[in-house]
Amino acid sequence: MSAFPQNAGDSLFLNASAKPKQSLSEIIAAGFPASPKRNLSEKKAHILRHIADSGRLLDVRPASRLEVRPRPEMLSTGVSEVDALTGGIPRGCLSEICGSASSGKTSVLLAAIAAVTQRDETCVLIDASDSFDPESGAAAGVDFGKLLWVRCGGPRPSAHNVNADERRSMNDDFVSKRQKSNESKLEQVLKTTDLVLQSGGFGLVVLDLAGVPEKFVRRIPLASWFRFQRAVEHTKTALLVMSEFACAQTCAAVVVRLGNQLSVISSQQSGKPSHAQLLEKMRVEAEVVRMRLERKPAASVRTVFATKAVRAG
Repeated sequence: MSAFPQNAGDSLFLNASAKPKQSLSEIIAAGFPASPKRNLSEKKAHILRHIADSGRLLDVRPASRLEVRPRPEMLSTGVSEVDALTGGIPRGCLSEICGSASSGKTSVLLAAIAAVTQRDETCVLIDASDSFDPESGAAAGVDFGKLLWVRCGGPRPSAHNVNADERRSMNDDFVSKRQKSNESKLEQVLKTTDLVLQSGGFGLVVLDLAGVPEKFVRRIPLASWFRFQRAVEHTKTALLVMSEFACAQTCAAVVVRLGNQLSVISSQQSGKPSHAQLLEKMRVEAEVVRMRLERKPAASVRTVFATKAVRAG
């Protein structure tokens, strides 16, 4: 009778039963760890010793030893109430002033440019929608010898010596072309802003996006805002973005939202029809939405100021 196994199952059974048993002392002597927990603790200790001996840790500081970033120098907004609320416009930072139409953005814009130019500092206004009015700027006290006005809007069609139908057709064509060119114009605005910031030497750079449709402004990538913020960092230039909504996201150090309180005061002029009234002034509310500067907490995050209408001519 054959002594060999008849099938694979019998072979496995014979091999397993024929395997000699080892005692615990033999296993330890062979190098097999007696306790997995002990092996894990020794491995952790070895890793910690290796990290402690690494030279890269010399540049790592604990949070308790980090230096506090000093508060940047501030530029006046030209509105004392807003300056008391935020301290002004910080140099070396990106700031935003946002608000809907007729919220007081233009008044603050003109006041800020006037305050900077009157200090003999050069200011740049990148006008995305070509909405800046030089007469209003002169009335606000802007020194045009210190202002670089970059007009990014296209020329409007001339409607002189044309009838009503031709004028309507020209306006429709202009609106259609303007909608198609909004995206390319916004690209031009971003390139111009990047070029101005990289050149340096300006006290205040204003990027006026008011009037640009929201869907186009929201297409500005976050990388562009980061690039603008890094371009003015550690410089004397303050970057101010004017828009209808906060668009720079976390790149903005200060965000102020403006709103009209609807307390508009009008006055009837003598010699005018009884139903005709001229705007005299309106009250504007300013609210701090974000403040990332190292400063004492403000007593209030809101303030109210009045804008006065100035007649041209």
